[in-house]
Amino acid sequence: MPELPEVEALAEFLREEAVGRTVTRVDAVAISALKTFQPPITDLAGRTIAAVGRYGKFLDLTMRAQGATEGSGDTGAAEDLHLIVHLARAGWLRWSTSLADKPPRPGKGPLAVRVHLGDGVGFDLTEAGTQKRLATYVVTDPALVPGVFRLGPDPLADEFTEQALGDVLKAAGRAQLKGILTDQARIAGIGNAYSDEILHAARLSPFKPANGLSAAETTALYAAIRSVLADAAVRARGLAAKDLKAEKKTNLAVHGRTGQPCPVCGDTVREVSFADSSLQYCPTCQTGGKPLADRRLSRLLK
Repeated sequence: MPELPEVEALAEFLREEAVGRTVTRVDAVAISALKTFQPPITDLAGRTIAAVGRYGKFLDLTMRAQGATEGSGDTGAAEDLHLIVHLARAGWLRWSTSLADKPPRPGKGPLAVRVHLGDGVGFDLTEAGTQKRLATYVVTDPALVPGVFRLGPDPLADEFTEQALGDVLKAAGRAQLKGILTDQARIAGIGNAYSDEILHAARLSPFKPANGLSAAETTALYAAIRSVLADAAVRARGLAAKDLKAEKKTNLAVHGRTGQPCPVCGDTVREVSFADSSLQYCPTCQTGGKPLADRRLSRLLK
């Protein structure tokens, strides 16, 4: 799943490549990806991409009507529209300088939405697999998207201080750290991979309850959140959209590395499986050398 560093890198890429270009056509291929219908996504044609932002794991493309300017005060000008995109677990944005002009046919392929920016330039929103969760919204205000409205603080924002993290942990009570980090209403932008990396860097068990952290552990968790995400964002900066996935995978310490040696201590990276996901951790670095119970595996062995 694309998380905060990758989505921010995509936003930066689009600021360089797409801002100032005019949408010539939008092909809505997968109806399941359209979460709003008024105004229709096809109404973006003729508008210029004026800015690209990010809210957690949501991309925000500001679409401005021809002749309108920001803050012009012209009450007769059409208001900005926002194309909000959530790539979900298996979605991606693919930039192209050679898009086919012929409208794509709806089908079972990965293509969900195609945005034409003229002269063959544009991008596809694609989603692999059968669980179609990629979501697009066309709204006048990003806060009208429920997922954006509910977001917690951005962990790379200046306002996200150690005290702010402490407030999040206090409100979470006995909730486990892994769930807190991936709960978008508590902290925005962290997903399954970077939560594993953060907890490994902080030397904390993913199952440790929030109210069980000492002051020193809270400080370590805050430092890990900031450093892991900031370092990933720096590595992703300037990369083409097509290269971001590979960059992420090659720099993970424990996530997706079950059975491999921990790069810090050499112990074997372990896994706990759930119904539709899994987490990875190092017993020596994070749980005092004790493997965590994997209830799903235990049931299979009975």
